[in-house]
Amino acid sequence: MSQRPKATRAETSEMEMPPTTLSKKQFQQVKNLTKDDGHFNLVRNFNLADVITLCNGACGALSIFSNLRYLISHDQYYLQLAMWCIPLGFTFDVFDGRVARWRQTSSILGQELDSLADAISFGVAPAVLAFVLGMQSFLDTVVLTCFVCCGIARLARYNATVAILPHDSTGKVAYFEGTPIPTSLALVAVMAYLNSVGKVGEQLPGGLIDIVPGYSIHAMVIMFGISGALMVSKSLKIPKW
Repeated sequence: MSQRPKATRAETSEMEMPPTTLSKKQFQQVKNLTKDDGHFNLVRNFNLADVITLCNGACGALSIFSNLRYLISHDQYYLQLAMWCIPLGFTFDVFDGRVARWRQTSSILGQELDSLADAISFGVAPAVLAFVLGMQSFLDTVVLTCFVCCGIARLARYNATVAILPHDSTGKVAYFEGTPIPTSLALVAVMAYLNSVGKVGEQLPGGLIDIVPGYSIHAMVIMFGISGALMVSKSLKIPKW
């Protein structure tokens, strides 16, 4: 029986022309990431803006672990730390873009790092905080999960469409489609206030709403559902600051 000839694939290092989906600069960045098999090739290709972006992701991860530590110890210190890590991550999120523009080192890798870090710091971390503060029913977790998924989908849409969105004279995108995921900071501020006045757990405003026998939802979790819906909106356009 005859065999089909095996397809051959050109090595990345031998490719000279960038694919039509990448600019020459982006193609060179991809080549730098794949040109050798050194263990620390990825780290060597990080620039300052990428490191700042990773600090954003680290803040989100620390917030999650601090929430878990609070569940074990019930020490308010860890809950406060979990809350403060999220706005700290936002500080890094703001500065990574400014540093990239200042040093003219924006990269295709940095764009992906930014989205992944944002998903942790402004998607997963606020949802975990809401759970820790009392939004723990089955339907609560469904809404919180939908909120996280909306944030991930919104970030993916931005990465897929950023090249064709309108840009201003400095090269920045003129507007966001849907609310940016860092707007979850408003939810964190609300939860921080409720914690400061003792309105958490069974004292959450609005209490539990019975949907059907055996299934209840906290009224406060609805704000996460609204936030998620606004993030994936197509018609809502938010000017970029």
